[in-house]
Amino acid sequence: MMRIFRTQKQITAFLNILRERASGASPEIEKTVKNILSDVKKNGDSAVKKYTRKFDGHSLPLKLTAAEIKRSAKTADKKIIKALELSARRIRDFHEKQKEQSWRFKKDGAILGQIIRPIERAGVYVPGGKASYPSTVLMNVIPAIVAGVKEIALCVPTPTGEVNPYVMAAIELSGVKEVYRIGGAQAVGAMAYGTRGIKKVDKIVGPGNIYVALAKKMVFGEVDIDMIAGPSEILIIADETANPSFIAADMLSQAEHDEMASSILATDSNLLAEKVLKELRVQLAGLKRKNIALRSLERFGAVIKTKSIMKAIDIANEIAPEHLEIMTKYPEKDAEYIKNAGAIFLGQWTPEPLGDYSAGPNHTLPTGGTARFSSPLGVYDFIKRTSLLQFDRKGFMLLSDTVEAIADIEGLEAHANTIRIRRGF
Repeated sequence: MMRIFRTQKQITAFLNILRERASGASPEIEKTVKNILSDVKKNGDSAVKKYTRKFDGHSLPLKLTAAEIKRSAKTADKKIIKALELSARRIRDFHEKQKEQSWRFKKDGAILGQIIRPIERAGVYVPGGKASYPSTVLMNVIPAIVAGVKEIALCVPTPTGEVNPYVMAAIELSGVKEVYRIGGAQAVGAMAYGTRGIKKVDKIVGPGNIYVALAKKMVFGEVDIDMIAGPSEILIIADETANPSFIAADMLSQAEHDEMASSILATDSNLLAEKVLKELRVQLAGLKRKNIALRSLERFGAVIKTKSIMKAIDIANEIAPEHLEIMTKYPEKDAEYIKNAGAIFLGQWTPEPLGDYSAGPNHTLPTGGTARFSSPLGVYDFIKRTSLLQFDRKGFMLLSDTVEAIADIEGLEAHANTIRIRRGF
C-alpha cells in the first residue's frame, strides 16, 4: 500500500511525483473545454441546454424556482439542517472578522486613501455529480454576503434533473435566490460570458472537476476567479507523542476524496511511522470507499521519515500543502516555522474535517503547492480596492518638479505638460 521513505533520493523522487500530479490536464480535455466555452459564448442558452441534456440527462428549465428549492429542502433530515445552521453561524462569525474598511489620510496638501467596495455580481459553482456538497454552498456564499455582494448566481448540476435536498437546504439557508441547475464547463461559460437567461458575473468561485477547473482558467480575464482547485491533500507533521490511530484516520479522510488525493505523514519517529502504516491497513478495510482510498495512498501517499521535526517542517514548506496538521508535543511553537500552507490544524483534537464543515475558516484552500503565493477563499475575494487622490494647489506644487522630472526622463512629453500648464494658474 505505502512504504516509508527514508533517504533524500527517495523523498526527492516522491516530491517530483507530486509536482507532476498538478501539472495539468490532457490536450484532449483542454480541447473539449475550449470548444464548450466557445459554443456557449456564441450560442448562449441553446448551447447550455444542449450540454445539460448531454451530460446531465435532462431538459428541465435552467433556473430553479424558489418553490422547487423550498420543496426539496423540506425533505432534508432535521438533524442535518441544524448542523448546517450551526456551521453557517460559525462560518459567518469567522468571515465577519475579515471585513475591510475604506480609509484616507492627509499629507502635504493632499488627501490620499483607498475605497473598499464589494463586487456587484458573483457566480458560485457547487459540484453536484458523484456527491452533494452543501458545505460548499455555505463556504462560498457566506463570504460574498458578508462582503456585501448584491447579486449572487449559483450553479449546481442536477444529474437526471434530481436536486439534492441538503444542497437545496444550504441554498435556502444562505439566502441565494438565483440558482441554475447546470454544471460543468458550460456553467462556467454561462456565468463568464452571460446568456439571455443568465446574466454575466464579475467573479466565479467554487471547486469542480478538471473540466470546471480548466474552464475557470480559460475564462480568467473575462471575469475574475478564486483559484484553480486541484485534488485534495493533507500533510501531517508528527512526533512520538502523536496518536497513530488519529493520524491514519486523518490521512484516510483525504484519500477517500478521489484517486488523485494525496496523504502524507512526515515524522522523526520510526516507531510512529510503523504504527501508522499498520493502523492504515486496519481502518482502510472498513471504509466504503476503500478502493478509492487505497489507490490514492498507493499513488500519492507517503510516510516520510525525517531526522528531526524541523526537517519535516522544511518538507512541509516545500510541498505547501492544502491542509497541514501538526501533532507534536509543542504544535503552536512548531507552527511558527510554517511558511506555506492553506490551513494549519494544531494538536490531536483538530482533525482536518472540522475545517471542512463547521469550524469557521473557509474550506476552499489553495492546492498543488499554490499556498506559496495564494490564500484561502475569504471576504477579501469579493471586494475591490480603489485608490483615492485629491490635491490642493499647495500639494500639487510640492510634487510638480518631481513628477515633471520623471515624465521627462521617460520621454512622455504630454505627461510633463499637464504639470507645466498648471503652474501658470
